[in-house]
Amino acid sequence: MARTVIDVDDATLALAQQQLGTGTKRDTINRALAIAAGLSADDRARGLAWLQANAEEILDFDVLADGERAE
Repeated sequence: MARTVIDVDDATLALAQQQLGTGTKRDTINRALAIAAGLSADDRARGLAWLQANAEEILDFDVLADGERAE
């Protein structure tokens, strides 16, 4: 495993730690990378469930509908 020094936003890291249930920065980052890489169906399902639960806060459905009508 490579050692890499990076700047990480503390607030975002704390939120990711809470969402993923991880206890360390290393575990949080490795879990997030695994989810992003889609290494397991369980991780993808967890990510999809989170997106479905939070979709209204992330997506503006009126804008999406307007885009569909425009096409």
